Amino acid sequence: MKKEKASSILIGGGARSGKSSFAQKMAEELPGRRAYLATAQALDQEMEKRIARHQADRGSAWHATLEEPLKLTDCLQQASTDFDIILVDCITLWLSNLLGHNDSDQQILKAIDNLADSLNLLPATIILVSNEVGLSLVPEHPLGRRFRDLAGLANQRLTTACREVYFTIWGLPQKLK
Repeated sequence: MKKEKASSILIGGGARSGKSSFAQKMAEELPGRRAYLATAQALDQEMEKRIARHQADRGSAWHATLEEPLKLTDCLQQASTDFDIILVDCITLWLSNLLGHNDSDQQILKAIDNLADSLNLLPATIILVSNEVGLSLVPEHPLGRRFRDLAGLANQRLTTACREVYFTIWGLPQKLK
């Protein structure tokens, strides 16, 4: 059953702010077929445990788990024909993957713009989770500052594109748009 009106939703917040659980609950309250699109890569044991915990938390309300660390927009375009709701967790891990792939800032910003431009053209409701990383100290190293700057620009561009925007802090989601 397709929803009458697809939507795009951005949910941001800091580490352990409750953004992923809020996004999951929101997705599970919507009618239709759900897919979880993971951008994380299990590159170490700690990340393997995190991924396993997230998978266990989702349970049977989800019809598929998709994994795409780099070509997020392409994956969303393909998946949106099969699913009504797609939860992407998370944008900042995707950015980290692009940085690790040695993409230039210009390439990364183009990928962000392509994602933002496509969101409201897709037939599925897309829920994006992203970290707020600009509220703390200025990172000591150039790569950390580059990541922080790109994440801030990504969040700004996605906020402009999305129809709804939430910010979570201490487990409390606040609707911004």
